[in-house]
Amino acid sequence: MRQFPGIAAGIALAASHAAAGSSVASLCTVSHVQSALPANGTLLGIDMLPSSVTATTTNTTSGEYCKVAVSYVHTGTTDEIVLNYGFPSPDAFKNRFYVAGGFGYSLNSDVTGGLEYGAVSGATDAGYGALTGTTVDEVNLLGNGTINWDPIFMFAYQGLGEMTTIGKPLTRAFYGLDDDAKVYTYYEGCSDGGRQGMSQVQRYGDEYDGVVVGAPAFRYGQQQVNHLFSSVVEQTLDYYPPTCELAKIVNATISACDPLDGRSDGVISRSDLCQEQFDLTSIIGESYHCAATTSTSLGFNFGKRNDGTSSSTTPEQSGKVTAQGVAVAQAIYDGLFNSNGDRAYLSYRIGSKFTDAETTYDNTTQTWGVSIPSTGGEFVARFIELLDIDNLSTLDNITYDTLVSWMDTAMTRYMDTLQTTLPDLSTFLSSGGKMIHYHGEADPSVPTASSVHYWQSVLDIMYPHLSSSEAQEKLKEWYQLFIIPGASHCASNSLQPNGPFPQDNMATIIRWVEEGVQPTGLNATVTEGNYSGEVQSLCQFPKRPMWKKGAWECVADEKGAETFQYTFPAFKVPVY
Repeated sequence: MRQFPGIAAGIALAASHAAAGSSVASLCTVSHVQSALPANGTLLGIDMLPSSVTATTTNTTSGEYCKVAVSYVHTGTTDEIVLNYGFPSPDAFKNRFYVAGGFGYSLNSDVTGGLEYGAVSGATDAGYGALTGTTVDEVNLLGNGTINWDPIFMFAYQGLGEMTTIGKPLTRAFYGLDDDAKVYTYYEGCSDGGRQGMSQVQRYGDEYDGVVVGAPAFRYGQQQVNHLFSSVVEQTLDYYPPTCELAKIVNATISACDPLDGRSDGVISRSDLCQEQFDLTSIIGESYHCAATTSTSLGFNFGKRNDGTSSSTTPEQSGKVTAQGVAVAQAIYDGLFNSNGDRAYLSYRIGSKFTDAETTYDNTTQTWGVSIPSTGGEFVARFIELLDIDNLSTLDNITYDTLVSWMDTAMTRYMDTLQTTLPDLSTFLSSGGKMIHYHGEADPSVPTASSVHYWQSVLDIMYPHLSSSEAQEKLKEWYQLFIIPGASHCASNSLQPNGPFPQDNMATIIRWVEEGVQPTGLNATVTEGNYSGEVQSLCQFPKRPMWKKGAWECVADEKGAETFQYTFPAFKVPVY
């Protein structure tokens, strides 16, 4: 472990000012980076370790950059946190700092993501080895029953916040900018990377100018336990649908609800209308057939230990959709209620794939049975039951009330870390921050309505005395939510390939922040299928898309928007 030298002990170098013609090689030296470090005593609770600095000039397809590593400790401790930064060449630098989100239980470890935007990028090991692949679910326990809180706080929000707090003054000094020079700071991430972005908006709102978050996996207490809900539905109803039956239900739903938006293109752009008008029982008796397969199911990627990815072999399947299969599907789409009939959580939109409900085939008994998604099972085991195991071994005796109890325990335990649902964004707003928030309408991992619920919470908390329409007008000046028709989790959807997906979010947020161009929509491009290359402008929620006279229009449909909105009376405290 390096020992921290005294403030006046080692480096007595004046900060050098980068001339316009300076090369990256001339700046990419240990001595220059050491001179550029924020002086100890200027960042509360942070002591830099100048002796830890390394600096290397590196070439990539995005251009030459300087890769810097430096460590710091929290004041009064000796545990080092390692930071990596990527500094573009001075002629490419555009006074920007870029933070990328990770995925699952991982933090981002790449520092080249900002180069294409003329931005410095940063990454942190968060004190537990995140830069070298360690995931927080590997280190969240010191032993059975004992939580290791430091990595959880660092993963939840503190690591990225400190990396940015240090990185911005370092960036100014590295390029010779004045201390008060504006460095536009951007964040981009999806899934848990989206939650990480929300953590920064909520906890470090004055550090960020523009934030793009997709399908945020916030509300950990509910979100992660909810991955077990589909399996408990199957167990409760004592029916385990063959995978082909579930696929038939989804595909038949897509076919039936596709034209409700006014255009038959294989995409449910109005899941609200589908939810209101389509009766799943109409599928009962329809035939299905699937060839034998060996497949890999990609889970939510929560961690290297067991990321939810599993391989399975299924036999050839033929049959007809059963009433039991439809009952399982309907119960999953309806969401979790306790035994008193109080809603506990929301679920996936109708037409979404039943990823959590996928069953397994026992070749010995030639029967289908429950498969426990590790996305939920590991969380319950490690973060709720506090046991050093990768998954639950059984769901025997697990009821809907058990799930609600687990959610309540996790929500309370991780309220100030992983829950990430603080709705008061006053600091971000007063600092001039702008945010684009998007979510796939057919997301089978993080329910789409989860994003709508947080958006509604912010609306209610920030503008309690305005009418709904007035509050929405004020909110969209700095925070806009977009639902992507047919899209899956942070990506396009193979079941609805003609659906669009946004490709230039950073360009949009940069224009909004630096040029004041407030978006009126969000460009999304169809990259597959019959409509490949078509660019659609996504509607700002709560408006919904409708195809009229050969073009998409964003229409006000209060009843449709309400299908995305839920309350959770199963819990005594507010769930934002």
